[in-house]
Amino acid sequence: MWHGFRSDSRYLVFQCLQHTVGLGPTEWRILDKAHRARNLAEYEGHLDVDRALVQSTIRVAEELLARLNELEPPQD
Repeated sequence: MWHGFRSDSRYLVFQCLQHTVGLGPTEWRILDKAHRARNLAEYEGHLDVDRALVQSTIRVAEELLARLNELEPPQD
C-alpha cells in the first residue's frame, strides 16, 4: 500500500509483511487470526473476545507501526 498497490486478498497482504517490513510468520498470522475473528463478529454476529489474541494483536500492531515508521518515503 505504501507504493500504491492494493490487494483483494487480506491473507496476501499479511504474508507480504514478512517480505516488506520483516514481520515474521508468527506475527502476521496473529494479524490474520484477528482479522478473521473481526469478520466473524461483523458478518455472522459471532463475538468471542479472546483476551490473549487482543493482547497479541496490540503487541504486533505496535511492532508493525515501529517498522513502518522506519520506512523511507516512496520515490516520486
